[in-house]
Amino acid sequence: MKHQNRLPIIYAVLAAICYGISAPMAKLLLRGLPPALLAALLYLGAGFGMSIVSLLRKKDARAGEARMTRRELPYAAAMVALDIAAPVLLMFGLLSTSPETASLLNNFEIAATSVVALVLFKEAVGRRMWLAIGAITVASAVLSVENLGTLSFSPGAILVLLACVCWGLENNCTSRLSLKNPVQIVIIKGIGSGLGALLIAVFAGGRAAGLAYIFAALALGFASYGLSVYFYILAQRKLGAARTSAFYAIAPFLGAGISLAVFREKPALPFVAAFIVMIFGAYLAASEKHEHPHLHAETEHEHRHSHTDGHHSHKHEPPVAGEHSHAHIHSSLTHTHEHTPDAHHTHTH
Repeated sequence: MKHQNRLPIIYAVLAAICYGISAPMAKLLLRGLPPALLAALLYLGAGFGMSIVSLLRKKDARAGEARMTRRELPYAAAMVALDIAAPVLLMFGLLSTSPETASLLNNFEIAATSVVALVLFKEAVGRRMWLAIGAITVASAVLSVENLGTLSFSPGAILVLLACVCWGLENNCTSRLSLKNPVQIVIIKGIGSGLGALLIAVFAGGRAAGLAYIFAALALGFASYGLSVYFYILAQRKLGAARTSAFYAIAPFLGAGISLAVFREKPALPFVAAFIVMIFGAYLAASEKHEHPHLHAETEHEHRHSHTDGHHSHKHEPPVAGEHSHAHIHSSLTHTHEHTPDAHHTHTH
């Protein structure tokens, strides 16, 4: 089981690396693009880029994934709506806050994702995760204070935190879709959210944008939103929403480091203190272990799977080797192993 969880962790880290470059690069692109238009181009770059990837993939690779059905439409609609709001809030937040602060504040997405996973979707949250949520929330509050003497908060930081709340909700919606074709999900997310943000950009107006900035934004969107979300969904299949966001936590640190190098800004003492607390919180979240006897109730669903993971014991005639996708039934089973709240471990505690 530990070996099987290694690949999802790698996917989560790849997602973080892809997304980590977004804040500093977006700050640069805001010099030539209005915030709402930049948000739209980032998601459109993800959607169109992954559409091209889908066309280039082999037919059997596409056939090995389950497609979304009407049952998943509410989650898909919520995912798109939240992905319209979140990047627009983030881009406006970047206008009035430093990119390294915005990058580090993105760690608040872990806390938001975990709380939503607990409250709305009943994912188990252990002691370490609660400590991680507390540490990250305290550090986010420190980064948000603009003037300690008057205890006034930075409007830019507040907008970034609101974006994290939207993404926390969206991560949980995406988690409900994580067994389906990840390329299809990214295309729907990218084009749907991109067109929605584009409508906001049109109504908001703003300065004209140069072609170089537009193409740069599309390319950044493909890497930071397209490939990042693709790897993130693959990780969520095994790790669940809360724990995937924990491993994803290296993205803000990467973004903060790039920002400090690119913009050559000397970090203030509150930033350094928050950085240390964030590292502690991210470590606690990523190192949480969860193991106990649990019951798998009989259920039927469809997704890509293999028969070597200990949860898919149904038979095929003739036998099938490797990963494949079809509707299948899980018989009732009770066993003990280290696990995360993925689609096969939704039991209560």
